[in-house]
Amino acid sequence: MLVLTRKKGERVVIGDDIVVTIIDVKGDSVRIGFDAPRGLPVQRAEIIDAVKAANLEAASASSTAGDRLRDLLGPAAPAADDAP
Repeated sequence: MLVLTRKKGERVVIGDDIVVTIIDVKGDSVRIGFDAPRGLPVQRAEIIDAVKAANLEAASASSTAGDRLRDLLGPAAPAADDAP
């Protein structure tokens, strides 16, 4: 990990096309701007972590969850080839 000290208005360039600019510093908060190619995703780590946790929770739902959902939805409609 590269650790730098930057002041307001200073920049860091990553590769040829990513620029990180220090926008503002107030107390222990820093506002940072990112200039990156449109196709390159820039996400906050805590959002990615929250989505991963939600996906893991949904994937590990108990086997009775499907049964409960079927009970709530009621009987399924007959398939097209079962129609008279």
